[in-house]
Amino acid sequence: MKVLSLVGARPQIIKEAVLHRRFKEKGIKEVLVHSGQHYDYNMSDVFFEILQIRKPDYNLNVGSGTHGEMTGKIMIEFEKVLLKERPDLVLVYGDTNTTLARALVSAKLKIPVAHVEAGIRQKPKDMPEEINRVVTDHVSQILFCPSELAVENLRKEGITEGVYFTGDVMYDLFLKMKPLFRYDLFRTLGLKENGYIVCTIHRDFNTDVPERLREILEQLRRLSKRYEVVFPVHPRTAKRIREFGLAELLNEILVIEPADYLNMMGLIEKSRFVITDSGGLQKEAYWCGKRAIVVMPDTGWRELVEAGWNVLSEPDEITERSEHIDDNHVSLPENVYGEGNASEKLAEVILQL
Repeated sequence: MKVLSLVGARPQIIKEAVLHRRFKEKGIKEVLVHSGQHYDYNMSDVFFEILQIRKPDYNLNVGSGTHGEMTGKIMIEFEKVLLKERPDLVLVYGDTNTTLARALVSAKLKIPVAHVEAGIRQKPKDMPEEINRVVTDHVSQILFCPSELAVENLRKEGITEGVYFTGDVMYDLFLKMKPLFRYDLFRTLGLKENGYIVCTIHRDFNTDVPERLREILEQLRRLSKRYEVVFPVHPRTAKRIREFGLAELLNEILVIEPADYLNMMGLIEKSRFVITDSGGLQKEAYWCGKRAIVVMPDTGWRELVEAGWNVLSEPDEITERSEHIDDNHVSLPENVYGEGNASEKLAEVILQL
């Protein structure tokens, strides 16, 4: 069995590394192709060190560009690799241009496609990521779903064959990293367990609209009268705060530099709850047993919202949502993203093909 994986963005590289370790155990040969879309292999990255992430067998060096340029370049170069390697299966990850390009090329060459993180759906339907994931799902023969809701989303679109609820590969990784979580920042900042909230904001629809960003900071300032608000500021957000003249709104907020993963997880684990527009952090907070106010009109991780654990919020609703979380106890929903053995389940399915 020869599997060919094409990755581009950092999360895809990390997911592939988790699966690669499992493939080696199972005797599955994997060829790794990097699109060169937007991530350099940085060996100082903690995941790269711990997972011992390898260099790709091929690098397509497509660089950056418009959606059309990037997708077209990847398709042209990836086709050459496929024709040379002739794998039994092409593994695709997530919802980037790399994902769509490799799925289309593989389907045209009649090479089976398996999609990791299949079935995720999010409004608005015209956002590039949503288009990528929907099209990819409809040309894939094997669909690995991180949740039961993802399976249901596919069923509603008439996709029932080759669908597997495996759980989330990132939960496998979370459990592997958990014993390494660090609490240096928690101690250095003098924080009290369950006495502070952590906020991360970086999405363009929150940072690039002055009125939305101002409202978010106003709400955080209001919350700071009840809790310590720890705000690791993303470079994009910091830039916009300066441009829009909003720095004075940070006076009562504990602003820090972006934290490394291990310290960030330590902060989350001991916090009261989280305010974020990060897709990954929504799940990581849940795995830490913490609820999240999601400052987005919709989320790809609706499972947690439908379970009542996470709450969607507009900027001007953040304080109200915080009170809701404090006043309404909700039991932690169990195994929403599996039991931490997604990579094992994926490998077993592939071996049976």
